[in-house]
Amino acid sequence: MVDMEDNFLDFESEDPLLTRPAVTKRRRKTIGLDDLLTDFYKEEDKIVEKEAKRAKARRNNDSDEEDNDKEAALFDIVDKCESEMREISGKEESFVWGICAFGDQKTPPPLSFPELKTCRVLRSFMDDELNSLIDISTENGDTFLEPLLVNGWLSKLVFANGHLEKSIATWTFYLMLYSSKENLRASACDFWCAILSFENEVDLPPVKIDWFPSYFELKIALENYGFLFNFSSNTDSAPSNSARRGPAPNIRAWLKFVTAACQKRNKMAMYLTSEAEELIEVIICLFSDRQLQGLSMLLHECMQSAISYFTENEWESSCEKIANSLACRVPKDVTCLRIVECISGVDTRSKLFRSAIAHQMLLSCYDHKAPNDEEILKLLIPVNVKDKKCDFSKMYIHLVLAENWLLSSQLVEDKPVLKAMWRLYLRNCSCLIASTDLRSFASKVRNKASYLLQGTITAD
Repeated sequence: MVDMEDNFLDFESEDPLLTRPAVTKRRRKTIGLDDLLTDFYKEEDKIVEKEAKRAKARRNNDSDEEDNDKEAALFDIVDKCESEMREISGKEESFVWGICAFGDQKTPPPLSFPELKTCRVLRSFMDDELNSLIDISTENGDTFLEPLLVNGWLSKLVFANGHLEKSIATWTFYLMLYSSKENLRASACDFWCAILSFENEVDLPPVKIDWFPSYFELKIALENYGFLFNFSSNTDSAPSNSARRGPAPNIRAWLKFVTAACQKRNKMAMYLTSEAEELIEVIICLFSDRQLQGLSMLLHECMQSAISYFTENEWESSCEKIANSLACRVPKDVTCLRIVECISGVDTRSKLFRSAIAHQMLLSCYDHKAPNDEEILKLLIPVNVKDKKCDFSKMYIHLVLAENWLLSSQLVEDKPVLKAMWRLYLRNCSCLIASTDLRSFASKVRNKASYLLQGTITAD
């Protein structure tokens, strides 16, 4: 009998579900010494890596601190260099020009004119039928005339009559110079400018003027404004805190009047030549006062008008006298350059005047030791720029004065010797001063001389 359990059918033996693989028992892996060493070294590597990261972080912190230390050291070096440069330069490269032309103002004269009651303009107005209609009181002449002055009718009445009476002339002149009311002094100034310009009209009959202000009246007005005819430099006199310190606001009207008066056709009836010379000195002093910088245009017009006052025969000697007087009075600092620059005209007279002033200033700087033109340049040329005590600010002033002296006239073109010496002087100033020279004004002297030297080469 066949046992069915032991004998499978053929297809049963092929069924993978019925055939189970024999389960083999896993053997536990034995941990050896090598495995322990490997694990140990791995842990050691991790510890070393952590320590390396910590050390790197510490190095970064130390590097930041080191950078801060280097930066602080660099600042110390820069500060040390700046202090050494300041010691080398000695002073700031800045010019402080100016003179104190005004002190405290004086009390102005009283503006009382009782003679206006009997002036011709008032009498004609009293007799006019218009006055009987409007019934204007003329007991106070100045009060009656003020509206006519402000609205411009007073000058028209004078032109119509062809006559400027002394009472009206003095009243309007003193209003212009001393009135504290802006409308009155401006209107009085316009009145006188209209009278003087009317005088210049060739086709119109001249106005008979009973009284014309002399230079004495103009000078007294300046003294009342506090003008110091014996002026000093700003560095020598302390500024006053007085509320009465000049100039008075009327200085604007004073300048406008002088400008118009110097253009008057009949000049012989005005000022003496010596008075006109002093007048130009006053205008130049006003140019040099820093308080009047806002009046530069008006001062320039006044200067040109005063220069044109002289005749051709008078001017050459007069400009030498004015230049010599200014050189004796003006401080030997940058104010010299301010005075030369204020004569900015390009006409022949202005150029001659600018050259004369610069020449006298140079002579004064060297105590008049140079008897002729060549000797002046001989004093300028041998300056030792390598000397530590070389004063480049003074050298710059001398250079600019020499430029205006020579180039504002025909001296360089007329005298070849002067031209050669002038070029040598410019070459020394531009070539012997190193570009690394940090002393005050050294670069200004070098650059100025190089520019002027290039101009002499281009001219040839």
